[in-house]
Amino acid sequence: MCLITFAYKIHPKYKLILVANRDEFFSRPTATAHWWSDHTAILGGRDLQAKGTWMAMHRNGRFAAVTNYRDITKILPNAQSRGDLPVDFLLSKESSENYAQKMYNERAKYNGFNLITLDKEMTYISNYDDKIQTLNPGIYGLSNALLDTPWPKVMQVKKDLHSFIQQPFELIDLMEMMQDKQMAADEKLPNTGLDYTREKALSAVHIYTPDYGTRCTTAIAIAYDGNIQFIEKNYPVGNRIEGIKNFEFKITSFK
Repeated sequence: MCLITFAYKIHPKYKLILVANRDEFFSRPTATAHWWSDHTAILGGRDLQAKGTWMAMHRNGRFAAVTNYRDITKILPNAQSRGDLPVDFLLSKESSENYAQKMYNERAKYNGFNLITLDKEMTYISNYDDKIQTLNPGIYGLSNALLDTPWPKVMQVKKDLHSFIQQPFELIDLMEMMQDKQMAADEKLPNTGLDYTREKALSAVHIYTPDYGTRCTTAIAIAYDGNIQFIEKNYPVGNRIEGIKNFEFKITSFK
């Protein structure tokens, strides 16, 4: 998962409204969103190579998502998979804050990551930051640097989300704001150590290169009454077209 924007506790109906693009190599095997057969209370896509996920939900209302922190100078060849982090949180009984503290203590096991977790509260942690954040109500953006780093695409989707939720909306329409393929101006490109061509391509909200790009867009709305909507739109990889998957469920103990 490489671009996420979300509104947390600022809408009268929804505790969380989130939309995200997952960017990945087209060759990496992936299962689209589904209820997992081995952990039947988890809903989300799955990385079939490492068996983790970039983003998923539990029937009890817990949510987690991870993005890579881009630093090509510090790659651990034997690091633990970052995709394990959301799964471990969803299966645990620890609070969001306690889990974040645990992961902070174990942060050296992983290559660069950002992790957001939600139960009663929402927490953000990165192994490139020296603190754990319990998030206040607001609109946030996350890509492959720290939370709310002002990359052009992060600022764009935060602004778009703010405008979108000011009026009545259908969740599926939220995904349209994540389709923009326009790349950032050269003078606004971040410097993450990539060559110019790659840095330019990755500056778009919706990425497409011959071997890497946006694989899916996911929109989630968690209402205060426990109703959850989860929509995933997948994009063609080779000759495969998955289309749109729509899930709705309600949890009984959501607060």
